[in-house]
Amino acid sequence: MGNICRSPMAEGAFTRLVGDAGLTGRIVADSAGTHGYHVGEPPDTRAQRAAERRGYAIGDQRGRQVTPADFGAFDYVLAMDEANLRALKQLCPPQHAQKLQLFMEFHADPAMREVPDPYYGGNDGFERVLDMVEHASHRLLRHLRERFGL
Repeated sequence: MGNICRSPMAEGAFTRLVGDAGLTGRIVADSAGTHGYHVGEPPDTRAQRAAERRGYAIGDQRGRQVTPADFGAFDYVLAMDEANLRALKQLCPPQHAQKLQLFMEFHADPAMREVPDPYYGGNDGFERVLDMVEHASHRLLRHLRERFGL
């Protein structure tokens, strides 16, 4: 939503995974918010601390808002929850609608459809988000490797 919690952590976890797989430059991830609340700001300090504990450096990221160009630039545009997916659908040009889906569609547990926003909770919420996005990131990478022959 504001690009300071969930999506920066997901970008950090996925980017690290891509790097560990030797695919840096072949797979590019970027995060953005559907709202302009925190444009130019670094991720929430709680998100940064949780990410750092797992070896993900996200402090250099800066919040940005989704732009129309993003839909053409990326093969996938993944939302953290249904509300953000609806917002993306409103922004997305029709020719790119097939790129939209929930990030958690890559999670093995179909009951986990949304990544909860940890912003108004405690530190444990950030840890839970990282658990979820790490799991989904592994499956997303496997999907991309199969789809694109990487």
